[in-house]
Amino acid sequence: MMRRPVDIGDPDRLYTVTGGRSRADDPFDLVTLVVSECEPSPGMQSEHARILDLCRHPTAVVEIAAEMKLPITVVRILLGDLLTTGHITARHPRAAKSVASLPDSALLQEVLHGLRHL
Repeated sequence: MMRRPVDIGDPDRLYTVTGGRSRADDPFDLVTLVVSECEPSPGMQSEHARILDLCRHPTAVVEIAAEMKLPITVVRILLGDLLTTGHITARHPRAAKSVASLPDSALLQEVLHGLRHL
């Protein structure tokens, strides 16, 4: 199967959408869940309004980028704008707890051994 190149959009349009910025101020993981805190307002940038519509329910950053057909970098910049103005909230994935709180490897070995003998 031949892979098609990813369409990253017209560079002039992307420059305009981001106001010339190339990096987001807030680091959003691909799986960070974004939720709208308000409805789009009149005069709002169309991409911001679209994100607010998409995020009425928790939506991952990668899903937003796919729906909008925009590069992740551009979406992160737009999300940073919305987060700064309080239009969205972001729920970052929970990091794994410390290694000390994970199950003991001896216990995991016993469970694995028991499963093999079922």
